[in-house]
Amino acid sequence: MSSKDGSQTWKVASVVTFYMSAALVMVFVNKAVMISSPELPLLFLLIQLSLAVVLLHGAAVMTTKVEIPKLELKTAKKLAPVTIVNVVGLVFNLLCLRGVDASFFQIARGLQLPLTIIVSSLHGRSLPSKLVIGASAIVTTGFFIGLAPNAIIADRAHEAPSYLSIIYGVLSSLFIAIHAVLIKLSLPHAQNSTIQLAYWQNLGSALLLAPFILFQGELSKLAELRSTPSWNAEVFLWGSIVTGVFGFLLCVAGLLSIKITSPVTHMFSSAARSAIQTLLGVWLFNDLFTANRAISILLIAAGTMFYTWVKSIEGAPAPARPPPDVAKDDVEARAAIRMNQIDEEVHDWQDEKGRQSV
Repeated sequence: MSSKDGSQTWKVASVVTFYMSAALVMVFVNKAVMISSPELPLLFLLIQLSLAVVLLHGAAVMTTKVEIPKLELKTAKKLAPVTIVNVVGLVFNLLCLRGVDASFFQIARGLQLPLTIIVSSLHGRSLPSKLVIGASAIVTTGFFIGLAPNAIIADRAHEAPSYLSIIYGVLSSLFIAIHAVLIKLSLPHAQNSTIQLAYWQNLGSALLLAPFILFQGELSKLAELRSTPSWNAEVFLWGSIVTGVFGFLLCVAGLLSIKITSPVTHMFSSAARSAIQTLLGVWLFNDLFTANRAISILLIAAGTMFYTWVKSIEGAPAPARPPPDVAKDDVEARAAIRMNQIDEEVHDWQDEKGRQSV
C-alpha cells in the first residue's frame, strides 16, 4: 500500500469514527430530552439547528477555514431540495426516537441500508455487485430479526414499539437515503465546501421548521410545562445545548463522511454504530434486551465486516498489462499501441467520473 493510499485510509477511518461518536451522543441526549419533554419535538429541533448556525458564525470568527456563505436567492433555490429533505428526515427521525427506546431506534430505521443502495443505484443508473447486495441482505436481516416481536418478555410487552413509530422510522430511512445522494449533487452549489453546505442546511431547515412550531402550538405547550412543578426544565435546556453543539459536529462529520467515502459506506458505518447503540441503551436506560436483538447485533457486525471486505476487493486497482514486444522500427504498430492506450485512458476517466457522480 502506498503512502497516499495509507493516508486516505486513515482519513476515512478518522471521519467515520468522528461521525459515529457524535451520532451516539446525539441519540442518547435526544432520547433523554424526549423522555423529559415529549410534547416539544419541533421546538427542540429548532434550538439545535439555530445553535448550529450560531456556532458556525463563531467558528468563522476564530478561523479562516470556516467561511460563511454569501446568502443568495439563486443558491438557496438550488439547495432547496437537499434542505427540505434534510429537515423532513430530521423530524421523522426525532418522532421515531420519541416513540421507541434508544436500543430499538436503529432497528426501526433498518430499511435505510437497502433504501440507500436503491437510491444510489437509481441515481447512478447502475446495479451494485452481488456481493454488496449480499452484505446488505445480511445487515437488513439483522435489523428485521431485531424487529420480530416474538422475543419480547411477557412482563415488558408494553415496551414494544408502536406501528406509528416504526412508520416514522421507515420514512426517516427513506429521507436519509435520499439526503445522502443529494449531498454530493449539492456540494458544487456550495463551492464544494461541506462547511458552507452545513450552514445552508441548518439555516434553511430552521426557517422551514419555525412556522410548524406555531401551527403545532408548541409554544403554548412550553408555557404549560413551565407552570408544571414536575417538569425538569434543566434537562430540556442542557439537552438542547449539548445536542446543538453535537448536532453541529454531527452535521459536519456526516457531510465529510459522505464526501470522502460514498453514500453506501456512510450508511454501513451507521449500521456498525447501531450495534454499539443497542449495548449502550441497555446499560444507560435499561432498555429491553432479547435474544432477537442479540442476534441482530451479530448479523449487523458480520454484514458490515463482509461489506468492508467486498469494497476493499472491488476498489483494488487492476494490475497493469505489459505492452507487447514490438520492433523499434515498426512505427505503425507502435502508433496502434499508443492509440489503444489513449482509448483505455479515456474510458478509465469516464468510469471515474461516473463513480464520482454516484
